[in-house]
Amino acid sequence: MTTKFVGGQTYLNYINGEWQAAGTGQTVPSINPAKKSEVVGYVQSSSLEDLNQAVASAKSAQQGWRKLSGAARGDYLFKAANVLESRINEIAESMTREMGKTLPEAKGETARGVAILRYYAGEGMRKIGDVIPSSDSEALMFTTRAPLGVVGVISPWNFPVAIPIWKMAPALIYGNAVVLKPAQETAVTAAKIVECFAEAGLPAGVLNLVTGSGAIIGQGLAEHPDVNGITFTGSNQVGKRVGQAALARGAKYQLEMGGKNPILIAADADLDLAVDATISGGIRSTGQKCTATSRVIVMSEVYESFKEKLLSKLKGLTVGHGLDAGTWLGPCANENQLKTVQSYIQKGIEEGAELLFGGSSPDHPDLAEGFYIQPTVFDKVTPEMAIAREEIFGPVLALIQVESMEQAIQVANDSDFGLSASIYTQNIGNILSFIQDMDAGLVRINSETAGVELQAPFGGMKQSSSHSREQGQAAIEFFTSIKTVFLKA
Repeated sequence: MTTKFVGGQTYLNYINGEWQAAGTGQTVPSINPAKKSEVVGYVQSSSLEDLNQAVASAKSAQQGWRKLSGAARGDYLFKAANVLESRINEIAESMTREMGKTLPEAKGETARGVAILRYYAGEGMRKIGDVIPSSDSEALMFTTRAPLGVVGVISPWNFPVAIPIWKMAPALIYGNAVVLKPAQETAVTAAKIVECFAEAGLPAGVLNLVTGSGAIIGQGLAEHPDVNGITFTGSNQVGKRVGQAALARGAKYQLEMGGKNPILIAADADLDLAVDATISGGIRSTGQKCTATSRVIVMSEVYESFKEKLLSKLKGLTVGHGLDAGTWLGPCANENQLKTVQSYIQKGIEEGAELLFGGSSPDHPDLAEGFYIQPTVFDKVTPEMAIAREEIFGPVLALIQVESMEQAIQVANDSDFGLSASIYTQNIGNILSFIQDMDAGLVRINSETAGVELQAPFGGMKQSSSHSREQGQAAIEFFTSIKTVFLKA
């Protein structure tokens, strides 16, 4: 049966300060994952020619933008933050309708975007170098920073406001021009973000938006000779292609990719708090966070008690449309993601794990048109199973029983990924061992695996990252190059 789409206005690309249709004349619908017949909006299906125009615009505009003072560039970011703040409700509702997360989560994410813009606006007044003693007593030696030039931003659908902004804001404040390629699933939300920068008066060409397929626009950015840096968040498979294309032509690249994040529950843990953190970290946002809890590694002394409390709490969660009051868990962001989650649930069953809870779509008739899946818990999971090794990106928890804290850390580290990890314990020895021995870019003690504060560096180890860091003052390391100056009169 062919789906009959309803509603939706058309959103354009933003190139050289103007909103314009793609040269192809084609658009694609952005679908509401809670009701697949509803179109949130139509976005451009762009070609390489559209991308070339955007890159040329950025390259030209960057020459003037870099010559502004950091304070002047910061003023534009402050203005954009104020516009975004004034539109929080509208943009949050767009986000919920476009990718499914609950409205309170969407509002919180949009508010975070405002805070990120204000943080990086302030970066324009912070130091960008150091004075270094020279062996020549008559010389002055110091470092400064130079922007890369044109930066391509490839952002995912799971955080359609926060992730593009935490990439674009540092790129802009340090003097780069930007071409943004958002995920097609959340391109309407991306257009609304760019509207905020346009309303703030950002000079034409400094920020450009081109929507389209990853194979054409995303790969085109990675291969474009005039794009000096690429910052990407998404899957490992796509990220590696982006990195290889950038490396082949000598461009700088930054990849933030997958995770298989563990939470460790020690025998002395506060089980009520640990259960709350496991559910919040693993199930909230339908598990669609790169830092979401996926493996729950529990000491045998408290395994049964923890499991009982976990299942009891899960029964109280409400699955539904993100705009409905009381909804705790929205749909998967798209049909392909739902099918991926379903395939892993089936794989877990086939490999011998015991399905304790969930595992199927809700049977409520009001949810029949959405990409919903129930919170799912597997017991008797062993470390070699696919559900314990591969990123699912859905609300699926794998319970793993261990006999010691040493074994817990060993199991937690037995992964290709190393993004985030957490532990619940009151034992200082456990805490220190976890901090020292855990192979993850983000370790959290008595807190869920998901989340990082905007002023702190964020990134992973192993296959989770290209080993650079985003956010905070660490962002300057990617978006600029150090220039050493030796001055002698």
